[in-house]
Amino acid sequence: MANVLTEMISKQCLKYGKREAFKYKENNRWISTSWNELNHITETIACALEIIGLKEEDNITVFSANRPEILITDFAAYANRAVPISIYSTSSADQVEYIVNDAKAEIIFVGDKKQYAIARSVQKKLKHLRQIITFDDVQRDADDKTTLTFAQFTELGKKASQACHDEVDARRNRALPDDIATIIYTSGTTGEPKGAVLPHSCFNAVMEIHVERLTMLSDKDTSLCFLPLSHIFEKAWTYFCMHMGMRFAINNDPREIQQTIKEIRPTCMCSVPRFWEKVYTAVQEKLSDMKGFKKWMASRALSVGHRRNIDYARIGKKAPWYIEQQYRFFERHVFMPLRKAIGVENGNIFPTAGAPLSANIVEFFQSCGINVMIGYGLSETTATVTCYPNTGYEIGTVGTPMPRVQVKIGDENEILVKGPTVMRGYYNKPEATAQAFTADGWFRTGDAGYIDESGALILTERIKDLFKTSNGKYIAPQALESRLGEDKYIEQVAVIGDQRKYVTAIIIPAFEALKEYARKKHIQYRSVEDLVKNADIRKMIEERIERLQENFAGFEQIKKFTLLPQAFTMEAGELTNTLKIRRPIINNRYAREIEAMYV
Repeated sequence: MANVLTEMISKQCLKYGKREAFKYKENNRWISTSWNELNHITETIACALEIIGLKEEDNITVFSANRPEILITDFAAYANRAVPISIYSTSSADQVEYIVNDAKAEIIFVGDKKQYAIARSVQKKLKHLRQIITFDDVQRDADDKTTLTFAQFTELGKKASQACHDEVDARRNRALPDDIATIIYTSGTTGEPKGAVLPHSCFNAVMEIHVERLTMLSDKDTSLCFLPLSHIFEKAWTYFCMHMGMRFAINNDPREIQQTIKEIRPTCMCSVPRFWEKVYTAVQEKLSDMKGFKKWMASRALSVGHRRNIDYARIGKKAPWYIEQQYRFFERHVFMPLRKAIGVENGNIFPTAGAPLSANIVEFFQSCGINVMIGYGLSETTATVTCYPNTGYEIGTVGTPMPRVQVKIGDENEILVKGPTVMRGYYNKPEATAQAFTADGWFRTGDAGYIDESGALILTERIKDLFKTSNGKYIAPQALESRLGEDKYIEQVAVIGDQRKYVTAIIIPAFEALKEYARKKHIQYRSVEDLVKNADIRKMIEERIERLQENFAGFEQIKKFTLLPQAFTMEAGELTNTLKIRRPIINNRYAREIEAMYV
């Protein structure tokens, strides 16, 4: 069997030729790349890699924010039967050094001058890192005699001999499904990173099962590449878009995503729950400002939208005539203007995974005709394990297993997975690999959950995150954190309570929303520190927390909280590269604030 990734660019070039493959932004202008152009540059870079001494099955590293060169480098590596390994653009020098050393990579591609500086510092420690290639035209260090820009590297490939082209073709022809496609280093909420080894067979299966499940998608769709391409969710999704022949646009700055969506108007885009939480709070704020007839219209529209889309369309039933007529009216006057304002009026599906998303938010968007498709997956399973089916999905679940992917519940309610998309093991870590699988070959996800009567999976918690109060009650912090994340005044939450008498939380407010509230209420402050200490602000947050956690049991509810004047960051080690909180770091760093809540 041929490898999908090894042959994808040349096959799609034959099929689509001059048609646009993707676009990207440069100097505030969108630039289109056709399949012919993508094939040509990929072949050129593949030859350049062979010229600088890349061998079959070598590992190379790619350390950059989203840009087309990442995909070009990936597929040029696949053509050489080599292994491209992505490193998050926000990684520290220590993290980059760890991955480059663990993978014994001799070549690193970097994005900008900041990543170049880190790569240089790593190169001075690791003598095997012999070649840096910079996507940007950065100023080289005075003593740097070997670094090439991507433009110089491309020129090298353009001058390749026929023998070089023949060698790349021979390598491509020798590729096997059992070859390693990539190694995904998990950022890890505890401990050092582990590299999940994903052979080409995993990606072959991913393409097949997604075509089978996502029957609503075709090459008429347009996707937006928003999450980092170093994240398995975005990497696998973008590869799938290419496999389907979908056009896609690459968003290279996450801070510009709201504007980019309005420019691209995608029909699909994968994202993490935080994106939809922010959209939800922005929409809720506008709804709360409405008065009179407009407010009634919006409320009525949501009620009708819920009946039509949740009570009927969700389960594949046709709504009664009178509901359908009302829905069409509200579709024109409420829902379509709302979707246009967000930039998703052409929406097909919007896959969302990576953390829990409140059922309230999912219902809200589904009622508005925005198909937020919840799923669940891990780096070790080449992303998707489960997702909503087209009809018959249950809100509050993460959907049903993908075709040929098996899911069962093991000890401590741990979710176990088996199937063709599960990793081979952790790179250079035989002990960790052995611990990751049961004796009969099921992968231990580390997540707890159960399967409901419809066959859908319900996540309850990360087993490592689950803690017990001193009263012996188990607490699932992510459920609380997800609920509080709905609030427009709350940006980040870390729930505390392991071996404590009661549950507390460290909360990072949404500072701009808080400042606006202070302005409306004439609350005086000189700094953000003043703002988070203000009694009126604390009272307002406390009241909102009380409302948000009404449906939680008394022992689960947050009894005290601390507002911090600065956000948790990846740079400070408080967040992983996938924006999950590192509880041990937070518990240690804010020990004084935590202890104060238990006095």
